Amino acid sequence: MIDELAHAGSEHLDPAFVAGYDRKQGYPDPAADLAAFEAHGLDAASVVVDIGAGTGQFAIAAARRFGHVTAADMSSAMLAALRERSAAAELANLDCVRAGFLSYQHSGPPADGVYTRHALHQLPDFWKALALDRIARMLRPGGVLRLRDLIYDFSPGEVAAVFTGWLDHAVADPAAGYTSEDYAEHIRTEFSTFRWLLEPMLAAAGFEIVTADFDGRLYGAYTCVKTTR
Repeated sequence: MIDELAHAGSEHLDPAFVAGYDRKQGYPDPAADLAAFEAHGLDAASVVVDIGAGTGQFAIAAARRFGHVTAADMSSAMLAALRERSAAAELANLDCVRAGFLSYQHSGPPADGVYTRHALHQLPDFWKALALDRIARMLRPGGVLRLRDLIYDFSPGEVAAVFTGWLDHAVADPAAGYTSEDYAEHIRTEFSTFRWLLEPMLAAAGFEIVTADFDGRLYGAYTCVKTTR
């Protein structure tokens, strides 16, 4: 087994980085993700797991909508921020656990939904496939996976053109978003994969892809349903 902490992104373990994390991320709106779950029948009785929960932008909103939410993250600094937010919101139905894709142990009834945003790319492809299999095993038949990540929707021959455009549109201020240096480091040291490699992994884990939406051929948002097989 690999050391998941070593694949969590060293900056995510730094309290100073975590303090400015939400602004750097651009305060992503969870409304579309909540709606995707609700469109598949999740409601106030549903159990949802958020893996790679970060500071809880989704988990906090989900706990206000669903029956129980477990937020898992490898970073103690992220979990500290999430627990502080949860306490301030007085959310008794939100649990925080220090775990990742390969170490989270689900207990109780099978989950109705699993959410993950910009975290799966931390794992090399072999371990991604195992992570997706573990997610499928914790979901009930018909359960929903909502996956957002940096996923490459282009061919190897298009890499230079797509990456040049990506770097050219980066921000200059690292506090306000991701710079070209941030993107270049992601390409070199993290494990974003091609769409045409990821989608067979989802199928092998027992997921049917219901929707797949891409922004700039780089950011994918998938809604997947666990089949009964």
